[in-house]
Amino acid sequence: MKTNDRMLEEYDVEMAYTRKALERVPDDRFDWKPQEKSMPLGRLASFLAVIPTWGVDSIARDGFDALAAGPPQPSEIRSNAERLALFDRNVAATRAAIAAAKEEDLERPWTLRAGPQVIFTKPRWLVYRTYFLNHAIHHRGQLTVYLRLLRIPVPAIYNDSADEKGGMFVQVPVTH
Repeated sequence: MKTNDRMLEEYDVEMAYTRKALERVPDDRFDWKPQEKSMPLGRLASFLAVIPTWGVDSIARDGFDALAAGPPQPSEIRSNAERLALFDRNVAATRAAIAAAKEEDLERPWTLRAGPQVIFTKPRWLVYRTYFLNHAIHHRGQLTVYLRLLRIPVPAIYNDSADEKGGMFVQVPVTH
């Protein structure tokens, strides 16, 4: 099995689970946050809709200059339906980039820098896995905590939640 086929198998599952969590974000609670230092719910959910673009960047680009890009700007999403549509488009674009990647592409170096300072250089498959996929999973975990605190049923991810049976034991629908 080729590396990108393995990546797609995991990607499809993780993005399906992320979408399940995003589907539960209520339109009337976008400004809610669990405490002062936390990101508001709407911004966190919007970040999860945008972060799949990092998957494309990790595979199709040579790197990223955080200094040149400037601080991330929160997106002006007004409804969860709009957010889910953005998520779906971004997930499809990353899926296409993974599917098109050749083995040698995934081994090529990718560099994160801040202007002239190199933060790290790693193979693209590893940047995809750590900088993008693990990062997305982390923020999905945050989102499920927000849902729990708002008393919104938490979806089963990997296994049952207190609210739902399923997780890894349920066939996750994959869109291609």
